Amino acid sequence: MIREILVLTLVSILLAGCITSQPAEKGTLQLTSSPAGAEIYLDNQYRGTTPSTISGVESGSHTLEFRSKGYNNWKDAITVPPGTSHYFAALTAQPGSEPEADRSPAATAAPTAVTVRVSRDQMIVGDTNTFSGIATGTGSVILTLYGPGYYTDGIVLDQVKPGAADAWNYRWNPGSAIQSGTYTVVVSDAGKTVSDRSQFTAIGDGVVSVSPSSYAIGRGDSLTLSGRCSTGAPNVNLVLFGPERFASGVDLGTYSVMADETWSFRFTADSTMPTGVYTVYASDVPKTTSGSSQFTIGFAS
Repeated sequence: MIREILVLTLVSILLAGCITSQPAEKGTLQLTSSPAGAEIYLDNQYRGTTPSTISGVESGSHTLEFRSKGYNNWKDAITVPPGTSHYFAALTAQPGSEPEADRSPAATAAPTAVTVRVSRDQMIVGDTNTFSGIATGTGSVILTLYGPGYYTDGIVLDQVKPGAADAWNYRWNPGSAIQSGTYTVVVSDAGKTVSDRSQFTAIGDGVVSVSPSSYAIGRGDSLTLSGRCSTGAPNVNLVLFGPERFASGVDLGTYSVMADETWSFRFTADSTMPTGVYTVYASDVPKTTSGSSQFTIGFAS
């Protein structure tokens, strides 16, 4: 009996060790700096330049450092939690080592104007967008982007030098990680004395659903088609498929998405509609995703 108790105790200890030795969840770092393009060193290992996302980082204590020519190094001890965390560093210029763009005669004078425009007022999540404009009297412009999620408090994208005729441009390529919604890009001169802004929307990264108020109606009856659109699109488009002339789909029209992300449309089956099963497809405009549902039309009772 004593031997059996010892065996059971040993097994319990081994099982407890297996249970408590689960690997810790890893973290993701989203790193930005002003100016952009700073070298990133995580635990003294080079990990690219800002802006950058580093995934698979072990949870716990690490050292994070940003380096950029002409600026003092930024270094700190950080604690990486599971999930995503954000770090931004505003680097300070070294005395007598200001960037050449800011030592030009134009940079010492008050800028007369900075402007910004976007190449796409409406973009799909995963696309790129180009910001451009004119900057006179300054050696560089600072681009800051505000929007949903990661961009709520504003993220400095880059510090860009104007080229010929004081024109500047910057291509933003965020990938598919951004949220849908309205974004505002703000451009300012290096001394932040003047600025300009422009807005655009990102559509996608959401769902479109559709549901009929009844799944069986007769000729001459009506039903309400309604659903939700969370992609940021202002409208949904409805297409109805069914027997005979509906085999190739009939466009029912485009309808507005309300502020609460819902939409609705009242449909009436006229007396000439074939009986059978119908499928209605709802897609956002411009068609990043869609949803569908079915109902039947029978003879009126």
